[in-house]
This record gives sequence, structure tokens and C-alpha cells, in this order.
Amino acid sequence: MQYLYAPWRSEYVKQDLKGESCIFCYISKADKNEDEDLRVLYRDDRCFIVMNKYPYTPGHFMIIPHIHTDSLETLDSDIWLHISSLAQKSIPILKKALNVGGVNLGLNMGKIAGAGIPNHLHYHLVPRWDGDTNFITTIGDARVFSTDELELYKKLKKEFANI
Repeated sequence: MQYLYAPWRSEYVKQDLKGESCIFCYISKADKNEDEDLRVLYRDDRCFIVMNKYPYTPGHFMIIPHIHTDSLETLDSDIWLHISSLAQKSIPILKKALNVGGVNLGLNMGKIAGAGIPNHLHYHLVPRWDGDTNFITTIGDARVFSTDELELYKKLKKEFANI
């Protein structure tokens, strides 16, 4: 078995969550003045949208309920419908702001299903472009992003202010 190490993630895993044991609960309860640092794109009373700290592609973000749960089957239907509605509204934002060619949507429920944070549901939206995977991803196990993450955040944040 091959083991892959990502020591640059240690800072994220070890950060002070001010009493929270879940990074998403920490972000949910954080002061809105921290939104830029945390890369929160949108907040309302049921959920929030945050850019992925370790994105698959530039602009990869997640829609996350404020309620701490790992169970879609027990999540209030109104919250699930709201998350789905935000996903629908997010796709035109990605098309306009980032000129994407497609979008992958995904919800990994449980560690075995691939959830990196299995104890708090989160719905991924991953922007895709023609040719966004190539030899460096396949052979070099690396990704090259051609844009500044903060600049990308500001561009998306501006668009999310309109929903």
C-alpha cells in the first residue's frame, strides 16, 4: 500500500477552533468579519457556502448546513431543498464568473464514501473546464492553478451577493 503525505494540511487540521471540534461548525459560528479569511461566499439562516481549502479545481466550493449532522436522511427537508436551490443558483454564477464548461456536484456521506470531514454533511460544487486534468495530475500527483485564490474568492463573493 502506498501512503501519501500532505504536511501542508497540518496547519489546517491543528488550527484553534475556539472550542469547536468540527471545522464546519467553527466556520458556521464565526463572525462575519472573518468571512474573507475563511473564504465564506454566502451565509443565511440555514446554511453557508465556503470555498474548499484544498480544491480539486479553482473555484471549488461547498454548501454546508449550519446544523451539525452526518445524516442526509434525517436532515430537515426544508434545509435539503434550500441547499439544492442554492446549488441551482450557484451554477450560473460559476458560468458567469469563471466561464466554466461544466460542474461536478457531489455529496460524500461517510468516511468510506470519501468524505474528508465525515461528521458534517457538505455538498461539493467543482467547476470543470475542457483539459483541466492533464499529465501533471495523473503522473506528477500535483495540480497547477492558474489563478490567485483570493482574487477568485472576491470575484465569486461579488456574484453571491446577488442571490
